[in-house]
Amino acid sequence: MVCTKVLLAEPRGFCAGVEKAIKALGWMVKVFEPPVYCFHEIVHNKVVVERFAAKGVIFVDSVDEVPPGAVVMLSAHGSSPEVVEASSQANRISVNAVCPLVTKVHHEVKVRSKKGYEIIYVGHIGHDEAIGTVAEAPEHVHLVETEEQLEQLPDFSTDQEVALLAQTTLSMDEWADIRDRALEHYPNLWMPNRSDLCFATTNRQGALKQIAHLADSIVVIGSANSSNTVALEKVARAAGCKSVFRINSVAELPPNLDGVVGVTAGASAPDELVEQVLDKLAPTDGIEVISHVDEDEYFPPPPELRELMKAIEDLTMIAFALPRSGESVLEDDRSISASLVLSHLN
Repeated sequence: MVCTKVLLAEPRGFCAGVEKAIKALGWMVKVFEPPVYCFHEIVHNKVVVERFAAKGVIFVDSVDEVPPGAVVMLSAHGSSPEVVEASSQANRISVNAVCPLVTKVHHEVKVRSKKGYEIIYVGHIGHDEAIGTVAEAPEHVHLVETEEQLEQLPDFSTDQEVALLAQTTLSMDEWADIRDRALEHYPNLWMPNRSDLCFATTNRQGALKQIAHLADSIVVIGSANSSNTVALEKVARAAGCKSVFRINSVAELPPNLDGVVGVTAGASAPDELVEQVLDKLAPTDGIEVISHVDEDEYFPPPPELRELMKAIEDLTMIAFALPRSGESVLEDDRSISASLVLSHLN
């Protein structure tokens, strides 16, 4: 059994929201003495979480577990208003690493609910992102995962305005049937523009569709609790590839892959895992990158972190009677990759 060629999907791996969150937590680990706390996993990837845990980051499922005066970061998946407020109480230093695209969905929930809409939200029950989004207006948001659950929703009045929103990490195909069924039920259904969808989810799925029908097997790198990673696995099967494997690391790579192997990675999977898989496959005819779209989005560090770092710099300059340079230590953030941050943690 020999891997003859690898088709490498592009884009793959870290998205801009994950880059922002990992780098922000990396800055906090460098600045503060351990432990630094994090509400929920910073991103849904086993390797990333273990790397930070080894540096003294404590991941908690309740802000009540964070001691008074401690440093806490809120994960990229978004948190409820109650958690955001509680995280900054008791003299805690709180930084919110929520992805801006998740924030957009939270904003739509707040706006539509205030306008009197009932909101159908397609998402995975129990997922961190879904929990935080529903919490923005729990009395007006109806979480569904299936068409059957959609059918079980209460009958809204004929003049009731209804909106449809979805978890950012879902497969487009995963909720298309629910969308179509909802349009049948509610002809005036409001939905956000296509541009409001998560570009990273859409781009990674589009890239995978380009290689799925060309490969004998597909390897999707990422953790089982990563919704966008699981969505990629489903996309590969739906696109016609019968041999699809989701793995956490190269240690889980099946030993009998042969022929043409397609490789991609979820939005929270480090590029080092991809490199390890490529080295293990060692295709005899090389690696061909299949590019779907150029992705150059960048999200700056959380505003709380920017203000915090500025305050630390100001205090340092005053303490040592040094002149201010006018430049922040975060000025080079865009040029520093999250993969580099992780490698320095190792």
